[in-house]
Order: sequence, then structure tokens, then C-alpha cells
Amino acid sequence: MPKVLRIINRLNLGGPTYNAAYLTKHLSSKYETMLLAGMKDDTEASSEFIVRDMGIEPQYIADMHRSINPMNDVKAFFEIIKIIRQFKPDIVHTHAAKSGALGRLAAFICGVPVIVHTFHGHVFHSYFHPVKTKIFILIERFLAVISTKIVAISNLQKKELTQDFKICKPEKMEVIPLGFDLLRFTENQEEKRKQFREDYNVAEDEIAIGLVGRLVPVKNHRLFLDVINEVKKQTTKKVRFFIVGDGEERGNIERYAKDLEIDFISTNFKNEKALLTFTSWIKNVDYVNTGLDIITLTSFNEGTPVSVIEAQASNKPVVSTMVGGIQDVVIENETALLSASGDVNAFVNNLLKLVEDDDLRNSFGKKGSQHVLQQYGFKRLAADIERLYDNLLKQ
Repeated sequence: MPKVLRIINRLNLGGPTYNAAYLTKHLSSKYETMLLAGMKDDTEASSEFIVRDMGIEPQYIADMHRSINPMNDVKAFFEIIKIIRQFKPDIVHTHAAKSGALGRLAAFICGVPVIVHTFHGHVFHSYFHPVKTKIFILIERFLAVISTKIVAISNLQKKELTQDFKICKPEKMEVIPLGFDLLRFTENQEEKRKQFREDYNVAEDEIAIGLVGRLVPVKNHRLFLDVINEVKKQTTKKVRFFIVGDGEERGNIERYAKDLEIDFISTNFKNEKALLTFTSWIKNVDYVNTGLDIITLTSFNEGTPVSVIEAQASNKPVVSTMVGGIQDVVIENETALLSASGDVNAFVNNLLKLVEDDDLRNSFGKKGSQHVLQQYGFKRLAADIERLYDNLLKQ
């Protein structure tokens, strides 16, 4: 029986964790899989419940963290080598940057026959100083040489990696979109919507607009605040805004909201009411999505934006910046309205179209659900990866 060692940076909320968990759980029984994970940051919500609910027991690397720390990274590297020598995998499949670097190098040194890496996003723009970015690009080019196959999660990401940043040749890269269990976003919508709006004191004639995700610089929450500032001046509709998530930028975002004189509260619910609510992390995103009327994304850079897939599965229209893999997961002008990154006026105009037009908002929501349920199921993901593994082992 072929063995797969799957290595992920950390179990934080987001697409990579779901991807690794579904592949660990749903590959056919002809593969034996071990899931190896680093440690999440203190500012991030744990997603251990995802793997636990699937009956998966990951093994943890205590010294593998998101940030670069030479001493910890060396310890993590040798721990991975030790595990590879004990488990003797036929395939090492890494997910995201840190595990991709340590895991692929360890697998290469140990002579693992097949080494696969999935880019869930990349840090080649909008993250770091240009010099640091160049170093990361050079590292990824080297790691691509020792990889058997690299997986991109969208066609646009493949173009960026192969043509714009020249990480590897196109023939070394396979496009396999992410997959999710989206049925929970379609179930009991009326009940969940009622509960969310009761919890956060949202009236039925108020249009609730949300941004879901980590509070980190690349998500560009300042744009969301600029948009709130303009929309409140231009619409006659009753609107409420929600920032769902938490992270290192929380303080900066709240200070900027104060600078713009946006009325906001930080609450975990009940009776308090303001134009903007910071909810912190909410585990049940399906409950959030059903309670909202429009879901937004303001990022500078994305891989496959999970929140946008989940929004569409929940029958919600999307307003987003046109970045990363966003165009691969929406149907522009049918399920989502897109604008250039940083263009406040265009984003405001797109959002106002959906705020002011109830029929357009409902039409976008219905088309979105049909679109993603067909394209992004976890069974399709597992079947695609299994075919890839089969072919690579034959070669």
C-alpha cells in the first residue's frame, strides 16, 4: 500500500487546512496517509475541530511556525527527516510555503520517490519588501527543481507562477482546484439567518455586508473601511457592516475606523448595535453567511479565496477586488462584481449596485450557489489528487 506523508504549515482557519483534511480523509483506502502539521500563531483561531470532526489525528511539529526562526526551523527540519525515515512514505505532499520548504528538502534528502507541493497562494507580491520577495522567488525556483510535480489551485495562479515569476516550467505544474464540503452552506438557511440577525440585532430591512477572514495586511481591511465611509454617505438604504475574523492587524484597523469616524463596536453579540461590528472569529461560517446579504473581499493578493466560494454556496452575491484566483471562482457580472485592487470608487459603485437593487442581489446569489456546488466539491478534489498520485507513482 503506497504511503502519503502530507505536511501543512499549521491548522488555522482557511482553505489549506480544509484541503489537507479532505485529502487525508477521502483518498481511497489503497493509500495510507499521515497528516503532519506545524503550530498556529496565537493571533489565529484554531481549526483543529476540522480534522477532529473527520476522525483525523495529526502529528504536530512543535518547532514549525509561520514566522521564520532559524533555530526553530532547523529543529523542525530534522524532526521531519526523522518522521520520514520512520514512516517511509512513497509520496511527500506539502501544502503552503514553510512546510513546502522544510518538507520538500527533507523528502529530497531522504530519497522519497515522489515529492508534490501545492501552492495555496504565494507571497511574491503585496507581502514583503522587494529584496525579501526576490529571495523567496529564488528559493521556490530551487525547490521546484527537486519537486516531482507542483499543484496550482487555479489557472491564473499557474500563469503567475510559470510565466510571471518563472518558478518552474508549465509542464511541471498541474492545476487542481480546491474542494470543500459545501452542503452545510445550503442547509437550514432560514433558521441560521434568523439566529445570526437576532444575535447581532440586525433588522430585516437592514442590508448586512460582511468581510470574512484573517485580519492581516494582505487582506486590506483599510479598503473595506474606506468603502464603508463612502457607502454610508451615498445610500438611502439601511446598511450594517461586519468584519468577521481576527489577527495581528486588529488594533490598526480599529484605529483607522476611529480616524474615519466610523461608528463601530467589538462584540461577541447581543443587543449592541453600530454601523460596523467586529465579531472576532466565528467557527460556523455558514451561520455568518446566511445572516449576511452581501459578502466582500478586499485583498491585495489571493490564491483561491475560500470565503468567496463559501459565500456563493450560501446564495450570497460577492463584491471583490480582482486579484489572484478570484476570476476562476466567480462568474463576473453574474455572481460577483469585481474591481481593480485599491480602486475605492469602483468598489463603492459595485457595492451600491447590489445594495440598491434587491432583484440583482437575489439573482447573483442564486447563480453563485449553482456555480460552486458543481465545481468545488471535496470528492472531486480527492479523485483529482488520486489520479495525480497514480500517474506519478507509475512514472
